[in-house]
Order: sequence, then structure tokens, then C-alpha cells
Amino acid sequence: MPEVFAQSNIVVLPTTYGEGVPKVLIEAASCSRVIVATDVPGCREIVRHNENGLLVPPRDPKALVNVLKILIKDPELRAKMGTRGREIVEAEFSEEIVVKQTMEVYERLLSQRRKCG
Repeated sequence: MPEVFAQSNIVVLPTTYGEGVPKVLIEAASCSRVIVATDVPGCREIVRHNENGLLVPPRDPKALVNVLKILIKDPELRAKMGTRGREIVEAEFSEEIVVKQTMEVYERLLSQRRKCG
């Protein structure tokens, strides 16, 4: 995917499915690409509106077109948001951090189970 992102200026995910954090958005941000995504759970975890990307309402093609026009016309804004996206991924979504958070969840669940018998 890095090769695809290297040829892209903007990564768009207009999903309406409230999934976990979409891996493609983490990959896009790690490649310093600005993100446009729908304002649904999962996407909100990685996209900080007006910071590293733009969120649009689900099923609103006009809003999607409007934010894309803004980003297409403003390469400096794209670069600024892309850089911020990489910073967010490095600070919050690195493998080390995700493994640590996962282990904390498992430890908490095991601790609760031991208390219950």
C-alpha cells in the first residue's frame, strides 16, 4: 500500500459501516496522507477533523465533494494535515502502543475473572 499512497494526495473512505479503526486509514496517515472519511465510529478514532483530515456526514455526497474541492485546491493544507496524521499514528497507533493496550485489556479481563471465581 505505501506505493499506492505515494501516488495519492488524498485518501478517501466514505464508509457507512461503523467498524473498528479501519487499517487503511492508519496506513494512509502513516504515509502522511490527508484523510477524508465519514463521521462514523472507527473513522473518528484516527481522523481528527481539521487536524489530520476531514470528516463528512454519512451518505452526504455534496459534503464529500465540498471537502475534496478544498483539499484539491490547497496543497499546503494537505501537507500540513498529512504530517499531523503521521504524528498521530506514531504517538497512538504504533505496534508497541497497540500491543501494550491490548495486553492491558487482557490483564484487566483476567483480573475480573479471578475476582468472580
